Amino acid sequence: MRIALLQFRASLDKAENLAEIRRLARATAWAAPDVVVCPEASMYDFGTPDTSLGDAAEPVDGPFVQALGGLAKDLGAAVIAGMFETCDDDRARAYNTLVALGPDGSLMGTYRKIHLYDAFGYRESDRLVSGGSERVIVPLGGHRLGLLTCYDLRFPELTRALADDGADVLVVPAAWMRGPLKEDHWSTLLRARAIENTCYVAAAAQSPPAYCGRSMVVDPMGVVVASLGEEPGSCVGEIDAARVEAVRQRNPTLSHRRFAVVDRYI
Repeated sequence: MRIALLQFRASLDKAENLAEIRRLARATAWAAPDVVVCPEASMYDFGTPDTSLGDAAEPVDGPFVQALGGLAKDLGAAVIAGMFETCDDDRARAYNTLVALGPDGSLMGTYRKIHLYDAFGYRESDRLVSGGSERVIVPLGGHRLGLLTCYDLRFPELTRALADDGADVLVVPAAWMRGPLKEDHWSTLLRARAIENTCYVAAAAQSPPAYCGRSMVVDPMGVVVASLGEEPGSCVGEIDAARVEAVRQRNPTLSHRRFAVVDRYI
């Protein structure tokens, strides 16, 4: 299976963002990808701390997702992207949601970000609502894609639970903020999640100046098989089920565990 990663800097103009997604996705057509992964907040950027994300939010059957469905059909590939979803219980805030559209344009799954980024001086919970504790796996092309978003990457128990659910690929759309050592955290955590779960990690990030870029596909041994730097663009990585099986035989850490992940949601 081939995974294309799109990297760009989203704006507060939804039409502009869709145009950039289409442009970058179509630039990967030469590789005939099976899935195209867009960053977190691809529909509409976070903006400043006083930008209302509730006002920008859409339902998952709204214009943005419908447009992604049309793109998926045009490409003949699944499309995964981040958006802000309307929260009926709190219209002032929104869910930070990933949508996965199948090659036929149908909605295959949605994941609402569990861990909100209330760290490094930022308070995502002022404008967003946590998705609770529901994990999401999307089956595609003989693989099982576990979905997570940005700050979720800092919580290894989530990715371990996804691996227990059968994920052999972790898909990580992100808008990873730049800052002292933040880029190192990003690349280190992506490789760590791949190595400890003996699975692939496919991470598509927004680009500078606000975010770090450095989108990458990492294999189950922690080897970066496709990557981007800081500039907007795209790259394509190969996901090989035989590679996952071989690594898990050679490095059977999942079966050697002595502690289980326990769900705890407060």
